[in-house]
Amino acid sequence: MWRLTLLVAFALVWSGTCPIHAADMFRAGAFAQDISPTKFPAPINGSMKGHFAEKITDPMHARCLAVSDGRHEIIFCVVDACLIPREICEQAKAIAAKKTGVPASHILISATHTHSAAAMTPAFQCDPDPHYVADVPARIAAGIIQAHQNLEPAEIGWAMGSDPTQVFNRRWFVKESASYENPFGSTKDRAWMNPGQQNPKISIPAGPTDPEVAVLAVRSAVDKRPLALFANYSLHYVGGNPAISADYFGAFANEIALRLNAGDQRYRGKPAFVGVMSNGTSGDINNNNVGSPLRPKRNPGEQIKIVARSVADAAMVAYETIKWDAATTLDTIEADISLKVRKASATELERAKQVVATTPKDKDGQWGERKAIYAREAIKLADYPDEVPVKLQVHRIGALSIAAIPCEVFVEIGLELKKTTPFTRHFTVSLANGYNGYLPTPEHHAFGGYETWRARSSYLETRASVKINERLTTMLATLKQRAR
Repeated sequence: MWRLTLLVAFALVWSGTCPIHAADMFRAGAFAQDISPTKFPAPINGSMKGHFAEKITDPMHARCLAVSDGRHEIIFCVVDACLIPREICEQAKAIAAKKTGVPASHILISATHTHSAAAMTPAFQCDPDPHYVADVPARIAAGIIQAHQNLEPAEIGWAMGSDPTQVFNRRWFVKESASYENPFGSTKDRAWMNPGQQNPKISIPAGPTDPEVAVLAVRSAVDKRPLALFANYSLHYVGGNPAISADYFGAFANEIALRLNAGDQRYRGKPAFVGVMSNGTSGDINNNNVGSPLRPKRNPGEQIKIVARSVADAAMVAYETIKWDAATTLDTIEADISLKVRKASATELERAKQVVATTPKDKDGQWGERKAIYAREAIKLADYPDEVPVKLQVHRIGALSIAAIPCEVFVEIGLELKKTTPFTRHFTVSLANGYNGYLPTPEHHAFGGYETWRARSSYLETRASVKINERLTTMLATLKQRAR
């Protein structure tokens, strides 16, 4: 009789009809939902001018991983987008939560930060297609829902690899004897983002890098086939592919599937393997070392493939060390923190309006002059509230902690969280659950440079990173107490 009861319970769990809390086993499911635009030309984020894509080079996806310990379920969703606003995240979560029963607070939605994807939020002189914005939340939710429906008995494990060859701090200190002019007419900035190859005005990088490649993987408990691999690497993006393109994030997903033989014919009829690359704390990190000579010219997409293969090498080294577990426990905490918005003073705002009114546009109908572009940003920010909510999340998967921040997070912030987490290891997902611009440290605000210049891409108060890390540290400590 007990065998029959166990078989019935297993069947209920497998079918998804059994309530989450009734299943005392670990389960996982994954799905990659195509969210590419269908209307062209499609607006593209990633530049101070608005650009448009005429075709799809490689499709955009919402790559989703659902994990459940029988009591808690967490769903990670990484979207091929430059920036994803809070409104789209909230709409997608509401749809998915209603269908799956998983609380919205247990769903993490982040953007990869590819600069060649269809726009989802206004940025500089690029505005998204309103029809795409209205359509995409349901499509993202469909991927989350399907990942949940694909839950099956599984094993999970994680490990850390390293690839220092593809990450370089893109902010360099300006020599004491040199200077450059920022869009506000000042020459006092001491840090310079992407100053050009071996610029004689620069000295040393203004910060570190984080070469770690975090790997979180799940496989079937029945036939041991790989279900998904969720990676995290602190690299801004690569570029070089015509839009629409998922950049190296999509190329990594394809590469890791090949490395794991996840398309093996033995697995036909089963849910497809999903590779996922999330963006770590890469606000000041890119793929080009400006302190070295200019690298050889690449064909379109060539550098993307080089980086994807290199990071996949590191991920596979880590993967081979994973200790699989069929009884990992999960937990989540979510909170909003209110932060001040940096705005122009009345005098600065009046000056910005004069600049916009007197600066001619280029032939394409957009401003090419940075002073006018940032003057326009000051005017746009004047309509923002004085404070904004910033959504934070922390997740626990056994002895691994994961944080989520809705910003382009500087690497120093992520390194600090890795150092102070009360868990064995940690990584942070940036551009998660919304978009609140760059997140430099107070020290980097003092250095100046692009990432600190007041705009819709950088508007939080100068001590925002301190307040965010303090709150995340408290949330992680609470997770640790609840794990005992």
